[in-house]
Amino acid sequence: MAYPDELLVPGEQIVMHKHPHWKMLVLPVLVLLVVVAVAAFLAALIRAQTWASWGWLALAVIAVGVVGRFTVWPVLRWRTTHFVVTTRRVLVRDGVLSRQGIDIPMSRINSVQFRHAIVERMLGCGTLIIESASDEPLEFDDVPGVQRVYALLYQEVADES
Repeated sequence: MAYPDELLVPGEQIVMHKHPHWKMLVLPVLVLLVVVAVAAFLAALIRAQTWASWGWLALAVIAVGVVGRFTVWPVLRWRTTHFVVTTRRVLVRDGVLSRQGIDIPMSRINSVQFRHAIVERMLGCGTLIIESASDEPLEFDDVPGVQRVYALLYQEVADES
């Protein structure tokens, strides 16, 4: 999903647009698989009972609730989180029901750093740290291709100077 061009100022162009790394979706997918397996097993167990239709209904309600909370909601959060680098600023937007965001103008960025542990290196993601004129550096976790993003951001900051 492309970042909406109408949210950009005239002359500003998107250089890079990313969602968080897919590793955020591993646990929700595992929850989905476990819930489906457990629900199917329990449905088979209560099949011969006289109250089976009520049991299946209760089982379905519980399964849908668990899947909604622990699978659908994290996927929606992942999908609605945007990390965007433009020719003028860095934008981060997230939230499903209520949105929040931060914009960092390129001219206010003092330094850019990244870090990633061994597992993050294998997965190709990491934490991007942007130090701007604010008091504390801003850390963005689970940035896919963090080294490429770091190099691109460093280049954009150098071009801005």
